[in-house]
Amino acid sequence: MSKRDELIEKYAADIKSKFGQAPDMDLLTKVAVGLGPAIYNLDASKVSGSDEKELETVKNNFLIKKLGLAETPALMESINSVIDAYGKSEKNKHRAVIYYMLTKHFGKESVYN
Repeated sequence: MSKRDELIEKYAADIKSKFGQAPDMDLLTKVAVGLGPAIYNLDASKVSGSDEKELETVKNNFLIKKLGLAETPALMESINSVIDAYGKSEKNKHRAVIYYMLTKHFGKESVYN
């Protein structure tokens, strides 16, 4: 199994255990591939739920630029709800899982087709 496949399996396990959902493996794979080499970098592959600057980056670079959403307070609310569901105390919040959950939340799966 490749390193990418191992990481995607880890992400799928997080979605099942933290969010209680069966992941759409096709979409999860596309989200992980879309992150490129960042998934292999220990720092870049994680999101700090307590770092406001990092959450702004998720909002601006992913929700607005990638998913094409308009700037509204609902964007940060949705990020925070995903962070809360992941678990504030969970240190390893994988960027691919957060992006996957936000993509599902906003119904923007078509961005990855």
